[in-house]
Amino acid sequence: MLTLAALGITALLALIALVPPGRAALGGVLDSSPRSAIVFAWFVALVATLGSLYLSEIRQIEPCMLCWYQRIAMYPLVIVLGVALLRRDGDVWKTVLPLSLIGACTAAYHIAVQWIPSIEVTQCATSAPCSLRYFVLYGWVTIPAMAGAAFLLIGTLMVISACLGGAKDAVLAEGSVGSD
Repeated sequence: MLTLAALGITALLALIALVPPGRAALGGVLDSSPRSAIVFAWFVALVATLGSLYLSEIRQIEPCMLCWYQRIAMYPLVIVLGVALLRRDGDVWKTVLPLSLIGACTAAYHIAVQWIPSIEVTQCATSAPCSLRYFVLYGWVTIPAMAGAAFLLIGTLMVISACLGGAKDAVLAEGSVGSD
């Protein structure tokens, strides 16, 4: 359900951000501050990390090579976004956006490998093949689809954070020019 919610929120945020009146409304929803987008992104990364640890440590599902690559992109986001919140660093998007894009691309490739195993470039371990779908919900939601949804939502939030931060910087620059 969280995957569907993440995809829906991502689509809604992207659609709102594309329409000028929506951008103004989005700024109001996020208090015209990149901080609230960063808080939400941190929460998404935390839930994704805890979910992946639950699947491997409690449910005993061995991660495949592509799952590990997605973890390598996701796990640091919890720390990077958390530190950015503590330091009030609105420029964290410059670090988080590349990681989320790499993770989303890896997840997309992993989804493709699960549906079309013949496109697999490297051979995964026989104990945890990349093409194995441990479970499928609603006919298409797999573990990499869950990760991909989280990466897309985090990336979208970082773009919004960057835009809100840029708008705030422009307002601050305008105010300082007028006061000279």
